[in-house]
This record gives sequence, structure tokens and C-alpha cells, in this order.
Amino acid sequence: MAAQRRTPGSQTSLREANRARIVDAIKKYGGLTQVELAGATGLSPATVSNIVKELSTSGVLNTSHSIRSGRRAQHVTLAHALGLVVGVHFSQRHLRVALSDVANTVVAENHMPLARDHRADNELDKVAMLLTDMLDSVDASREEILAVGLAIPAPIDRSTGTIARSGIMRGWDGVVIADSLERRIRRPVHVDNAANLAALAESRFGAGRGRRTTVTLDVGDGIGAGLILGGQVFRGTNGVAGEFGHTTIRENGPICRCGNRGCLEAIAGGPAILDDLRDHLGSLKLGDVVIQAMAGDARCIRAIGDAGNHIGIAAANLCNVLDPERIIVGGELARAGELLLGPLRHALERGVIIDQEVLPDVVQAQLGTRAATLGAVAYAIDMANVTPEGVL
Repeated sequence: MAAQRRTPGSQTSLREANRARIVDAIKKYGGLTQVELAGATGLSPATVSNIVKELSTSGVLNTSHSIRSGRRAQHVTLAHALGLVVGVHFSQRHLRVALSDVANTVVAENHMPLARDHRADNELDKVAMLLTDMLDSVDASREEILAVGLAIPAPIDRSTGTIARSGIMRGWDGVVIADSLERRIRRPVHVDNAANLAALAESRFGAGRGRRTTVTLDVGDGIGAGLILGGQVFRGTNGVAGEFGHTTIRENGPICRCGNRGCLEAIAGGPAILDDLRDHLGSLKLGDVVIQAMAGDARCIRAIGDAGNHIGIAAANLCNVLDPERIIVGGELARAGELLLGPLRHALERGVIIDQEVLPDVVQAQLGTRAATLGAVAYAIDMANVTPEGVL
């Protein structure tokens, strides 16, 4: 007898869809009781109970007894028998924390806004508190964490573990970041530049898949670059490679936050764009400029185009040195799409020395604001030396 085909309306495909809905709901919320799962998925309690039992037996889910509203309940989380890792990303204005298994499946995630001049001690305390809550949500303990990857928007001196140039993150100067967080959570911590980890994530899961040599630009309040050379993150001798935003493109130009003059970031970064538009828009944020530009505001379009042109000039110099296959553009300003990428691409075409037919392609990043966080997760898995099959 010929094997029966699965059709979209078959019991098999329906059950697979229901399993996916349950797993997706647990990923989204970190952990739910079976009653809560029924509410979140719209499935009947009996269907949820049967699928949870099936997926628990196969090792996909983990169940434990809990008390909700004075009643016993079955709490359901993703299984994490091989251990967990954590990805942390500090941007200029936000903190993101992701808890993941060693198969890169994020089981809980949280984020919060930060003050512009945030300090290391306060923010590392927040990481420890958020992590405690997230572990509770998936019925896990701190001892199950194998490693933490931490992304910082600044160059890290590998010999000292501190930010390589004072003034870039004033509240973090002189802090040995990994040691400071390790004292709080008692787990191994590994720190890297956020641009490096965004590049790592795009290389493995996003716009850089299948490419051995890429440059990932992170364009927002600051401007950074992550370099993937021969399939590996390139950090340089001291760990500070990729400081693209501090390339000097205008001698005696405006003072940059690093203390130098005429840096790309001081001319095309978020604060420079906002200063240029202050008389037009007032005290708006960079995301608002992107929205106004996409709605047709001529001043905002021109400001983003000018930034793209400056970034393209600097990128052309980088391409003449590295000869990458692809340039991936991420960060808040990249949400403007071709309003940024078009002028960037044209400046690149004018500045590179190779034939137009072999120019690196310029594409928008795929992972959005989560790129550095997902890269920090991947970095933690790498440093823990573990795979979904077990410890290497």
C-alpha cells in the first residue's frame, strides 16, 4: 500500500502545528502552566496536556509542580539538560539579556532602557537581578549556566579586560567588566565588542550566512564594524580591531567622544545627525528621524543620505584593505533601508579600486536590535565549548 501523504488538513499536520504553537508560546514567555498554555495558544486543556506529555517524554519540554493561586499546577519550560548560556548586550541606551540553551534556542529574554550616561556598577547589578528572575521563570538555577557572553559598545583591551579608550563609555572606564559581573553571578563571563558579536550573529544566523569574509556595520548612536575574515571574528592583536567609527575622515573636524577630531562617528553618527536637525525637529530621537524620513521629510532624507555618503567613503577605504564579499549594515539607522544604503553604495562604488562587477554587495542586516544579544549567546556557547550533543 502506498504511503499516505500528509495534507494541510490532516491530523498529523494539525498535531505538528499544535506542537509548534506550544513550543513557541513557552519560548515567548519563558515558562507557563498548562492552564496558561491553553489560554496562550487557544488549544483545549486536554490537547495541551497530551502534547506536553509527549514532548516531555521526547526531551523537548520539562515539567515541574508549582502552586498558582493556592492550587497545584504543572509548570512547563523548555528542557535544558545540557545547561544554559546567557547573552547580554549593553547599547548606549538599552540593556538586553537572553537566556538560551546550547542549541541557540532562547528560552527567556528581557530588555530595559538605560540612561544615556549609565554606570557599570548600577547596570551590572541590573543584569544580576534580571538573570535571577529569568532563571526562576524557566525553573532553572544559576549553577546550570555554563557561560555568559557580554557585548559592550566599545573596544575591549584583551590584556586588561577594560574598555580600551577612556571617554567612550565614561561610567565604565577602568572597570574589569568580566570580573565585575562574575563576582555578582558566580559564573564565567566573556566580554567582547558589540560590533564583533553582531557580526558573529549575522554570519551564523543572518545576512552573512555562507560568506567567509564580511564586514558588518553597526550604525546608530555610534558606528562600529565587526570583521569576519576566513569565517572567524577578527579582533586584532589587542582586541580593538573594527573601530570603524573612529576612522578620521575630516582632519580638524568636530571633536568625537573618543577625544579625536573628525571621526566618522562624530560626523555621521546618531548625535551628529540629531544636532544637524535640532532646529527642524527639536529634541527627537534617531528612530524618529528614520520615521520622518520614510514619511517623506526632505531634511531627514538628506541627513540620512549625507550620513550614508560619509559611511560609504570610509567603507570604501576598508574594502580596499580587506576585499570583503559582503557589507552588512545594521543598527538603528539601517532601518531607513535604501535611504541610507543607496548613498552608501554609491560612495563605495566611487571609492574602491576593483572593477564594479566584483564589488562587495551591500545588504541590510537581518537580525535587527537582537543581533549583538544573539551574538553574545553564540559567543558564550563557543567559550563554554559545548554543543547540543554535549560538552566537547
